Formats: sequence, structure tokens, C-alpha cells
Amino acid sequence: MNAPELASTALSLVAPGKGLLAADESHATIGKRFDTIGLANSETARRDYREMLFTTPGASEYISGVILYDETLRQKGADGVPFVTKMQKAGVIPGIKVDLGAKDLAACPGEQITEGLDGLRDRLKEYYALGARFAKWRAVINVSATLPSETCLIANTEALARYAALCQEQGIVPIVEPEVLMDGSHSISRCEEVTGRALTHLFNKLREARVQLEGILLKPNMVISGKLCKEQADVQTVADRTIRLFLRTVPAAVGGIVFLSGGQSDELATAHLNAMHVQFKSLPWPLSFSYGRALQAPAIKAWAGKPSQVEAGRKAFAKRAQLNSAARFGKYTAAMEKG
Repeated sequence: MNAPELASTALSLVAPGKGLLAADESHATIGKRFDTIGLANSETARRDYREMLFTTPGASEYISGVILYDETLRQKGADGVPFVTKMQKAGVIPGIKVDLGAKDLAACPGEQITEGLDGLRDRLKEYYALGARFAKWRAVINVSATLPSETCLIANTEALARYAALCQEQGIVPIVEPEVLMDGSHSISRCEEVTGRALTHLFNKLREARVQLEGILLKPNMVISGKLCKEQADVQTVADRTIRLFLRTVPAAVGGIVFLSGGQSDELATAHLNAMHVQFKSLPWPLSFSYGRALQAPAIKAWAGKPSQVEAGRKAFAKRAQLNSAARFGKYTAAMEKG
């Protein structure tokens, strides 16, 4: 482990005004997005779509790194140049999703465990050689009146800690993502309670695994009302409750926090991030974004799978990235959506 290098990479990923593009969708997930524009899910279509995003002029002003899928890390553009090479030349850090997805957790109905630890050390060695300098592992935590169980929280946070230790061993910054889902009718108070339990377990397990906190990034959900909850918390309440919980549970040594959007609309994810920076001027860690759909939705709609609309797709992606960059400085306004 090269501790100074890991900490330096982590800080580069949360550089002022910059955030992460999560472009690590599995074939099945990106296929669902292509369905919305009537596009067949082929290797060429996936290449063309992601090349549009990765080669957007000026995107590196707002995007510090990109989380890739295994296929994409190895993929070349239409010109034969590897995507990793294109990113590195633009000053963007390539990353890689390394978990193998969430599966049913035995003896725990309604709960899941993320798999992928077997053989991970060798995969990480290969990914580093291919150019990846950070990685991501997502744990999925369902919420109900009785869930999650302690069994689920312990199993998933132990896996996150083992993954993080293996990453740092290979010189790769781990993004640890304990996602408390916003699906369901639970209140914002219930989300806060569950998120607090998850983060407490996570940092206990990270310490036990001897993970260097300066060399990780936390990718958490925001403290937010469930999608089906009758009372939806406003933007300021989400920002306030999220940061106050993190001040209680996230060690100051952590390299940075990069929020997931978790099913929020593009505009709402940006507004929440902005409100956190407006309300809290001094925090122990940088707050940034690691958005997938919330960065990509306007771009895929504008592109529509048509070569003639690549520039429209790039323009939509650049605008969304720029708005989230503004949110990092607390300078985003709803009026900017119309500009």
C-alpha cells in the first residue's frame, strides 16, 4: 500500500468543482436505458454512447473520474484508441466497478448481499494494469418497518471493508457505497436511523480491516424520504439532516464524500447537493457527486441513438455536469436549468 498516493488520488477525485460520472451500468441496466429511445443493446451502441460522453469537450472541467464497467475499461473508441487513454489525456481518472451484484441473503427474506470477493485480488491487479486507479463496490440496504436486520448490515459492511482493504493493497482507491434505498414509504426519520446504523457498522468494519480512511471515498445516499412516503422532506431539510448525521458518523479522516443520486430527478439531486454547500460552509471532508442517471438522462434523450445528434447529447451532458459543478460551490439555482 502506498498511503500518500492513495490519499492524493482520493483528493484528486474530489477536486473543487469536480465530481464523478458513474458509467458502470451492466449490460442489462444500460439495455433498459436504450429501451427508452428504441435502441438495440449492442456492443457498438454501448461503445458509441459512452464515447459520446467521454469525449465531450470541456467535460474534464467538471468531471474528475469515471466509474467504468469491465467491458468499457477494455473498450476502444471508433478510432481504435482505448477509452482509458482518451480519459488519461484529458486528465480524467479511470475507475472500475468490481462487485458482481446483489443476491438474496440466505435466511434473511427481503434482504441482499453483494457478491464478488472471490478472486478480487487478481482482478484488481489486472484492472490496475489496465489503468484503473479507483474502484466501486455497492451494498444494497432495503428499508421497511423491520428491515434492515443486523445480519444484513454486518454482512454487507464486512464485505465493503474486505473489498476496501484489497483495493488499497493494489494501489486502488476504494469507493465504499452502502446504499440505503429510497424505495418504499418510510419517512425521512426512518431513513436517517437506518443510514446512521449502516455508517456506524461500516466504519467499525473499515477500522477492523485496517483500511486507511484518507485513501477512501464514501458514496452514500442522502437522508431522504422514501419515494412512496406521503410527506416528502423539502430540499433544506434533506441537506440539514444529511450533513448533521454525517458529522456524527463519518470520521474527519475520510478522503471525501461523493453522493449517489439514488433515483432522484436530475434537478433534485443537484438542488440537494447545492443546499448542503449553502448551509454548511466548513466541513471536515469535501462533498461531491457520483451520479449515473442524474448526469446521463438528458444526454441519452438528446442523443436518441442517432449519429446526427451526438453533439446534442454532448451538450446536454456538459450542461448537467456544469450545473453539478456549480452546486459544489453552492452557486446553483433553478433558473440555470433554463439557460
